[in-house]
Amino acid sequence: MALNIGSTTPITEFIDSSGNKQVLIGKKTVLYFYPKDNTPGCTAQACNLNENLDYLTAKGYQVIGVSTDSNKSHDKFISKFQLKFPLISDESHQIVEAFGVWVEKSMYGKSYMGIARTTFLIDEKGVISDIITKVDTKSHTEQIH
Repeated sequence: MALNIGSTTPITEFIDSSGNKQVLIGKKTVLYFYPKDNTPGCTAQACNLNENLDYLTAKGYQVIGVSTDSNKSHDKFISKFQLKFPLISDESHQIVEAFGVWVEKSMYGKSYMGIARTTFLIDEKGVISDIITKVDTKSHTEQIH
């Protein structure tokens, strides 16, 4: 089932790379899916959200990032860039598949499965209020309303 604006989030809580429970109900959430820690686009996106975290928090948002990288990779990424929001490891692909962002991609003529960089804005009741598929990694905060 494809998720659309108005759909209810298929998963409402996660365990982040630090072992803490992150809950999507009760708080507006910027849930962003990205391909890989420490790559140029993903680093630009994470740093843009991190630099603007006070602005997003003032608008009532919590920010949570998800990739299929390991918790160890996430912890290094958080430490290296002093990220002030949690990252979720989805090595089993359960979350990326539930949100429909685990897709066939192509590079240099070869097909492979990977994460389609996508951001879901989720309201306090767990309803998707926006889906950003054309993410501007350097100015992502400006795309969030």
